[in-house]
Amino acid sequence: MGGAQKKLTRREAIGAGAAAALAALPVGATETPLPASNRLPPWKGFNFLDFFNPDPSRARPATPGVFFDWMRDWGFDFVRVPMAYPAYLDIDYSRPITPEMVYRFDEAKIAKVDALVAAALERGLHVSLNLHRAPGYCINAGFHEPYNLWYDDEALEAFCAHWQMWAKRYASLPAEQVSFDLVNEPSLREDMNDQFGKREALPPAIYRRVAEAATNAIRAAKPDALIIADGNNGGHVAVPELADLGIAQSCRGYAPFNISHFKAPWVHRDPSNLPVPRWPDGPHANRAWLEDFYAPWFALQEAGVGVHCGESGCYRETPHDVFLGWFGDVVDVLAGRGIGVALWELRGDFGILDSRRRDVVYEDWYGYALDRRLLTLLQSV
Repeated sequence: MGGAQKKLTRREAIGAGAAAALAALPVGATETPLPASNRLPPWKGFNFLDFFNPDPSRARPATPGVFFDWMRDWGFDFVRVPMAYPAYLDIDYSRPITPEMVYRFDEAKIAKVDALVAAALERGLHVSLNLHRAPGYCINAGFHEPYNLWYDDEALEAFCAHWQMWAKRYASLPAEQVSFDLVNEPSLREDMNDQFGKREALPPAIYRRVAEAATNAIRAAKPDALIIADGNNGGHVAVPELADLGIAQSCRGYAPFNISHFKAPWVHRDPSNLPVPRWPDGPHANRAWLEDFYAPWFALQEAGVGVHCGESGCYRETPHDVFLGWFGDVVDVLAGRGIGVALWELRGDFGILDSRRRDVVYEDWYGYALDRRLLTLLQSV
């Protein structure tokens, strides 16, 4: 979609149409239909980070369509798109964002999201849109937000406006094709300027207030929407307090964290002296521990709540054999309950392509370095 950028005012933001974009998107059943109630298929796939950086000038190159071809041919069916909301606004990225800026939707930038959605749907893949950075909150810090999503009504109003915009935009697409993952990894974080600041679980009543408001905003525009809420405290804690909202939930495949994020620079101030992880490694690092860890998620399933693992994997510094031994247990434990997984990325430090691990013998895959052992593990469940 070409043409000049169109700035949407606050009043236009919720009611903006997207007929041209929707007309270009395929409508029809995917290869994995949704089961009864709000249970989820065992989707397998990847996150795509095209809109992860809040400044589009610093974003990754657009995902090549051939990546979706490979996904389909390898047997995957799920694309999660974690977005930083400033990435699709018409704002000055050199300035701290203000409440007024939050409503400046940019049609040309949003059309790039449409293009990714269309490319995935054309291959029969399910697309789950996620606000990784939402108005008033992000699990990663080191930036300015003008308010707090968990406590400020103005932030919640903006959050709902963004989701109603997306729901209206994709209102004609069936839930089998598109879902809405409300906010990435909610937690209580008071200081968003401190990258390494303390995080803790949200009071469930506060999380419910936000999730219910956004769910109502989405359903006002798209009554049949498939809505997903990430687990509390960084995605790890199941939230039975949301069960009656009729929305699914997303867990994480990052426990124990010292394995999944070993030497990750955004997690550790000084990663140089961390002990090298092992698997299994005692009573809190083995398959039985994983089964106990995910037991609350299995309980959600038994109560009729759909569960999926929206992010999983391991940073490139973890020894590869440790990673594969641990991750094989994670995906097998989840698969045993019909829970699918999405790796954090297809290409990059967590991915199956170009992960830059020093202890992997890569296979050349059309110019990319393929971790065949990791791909085979994911295909096996």
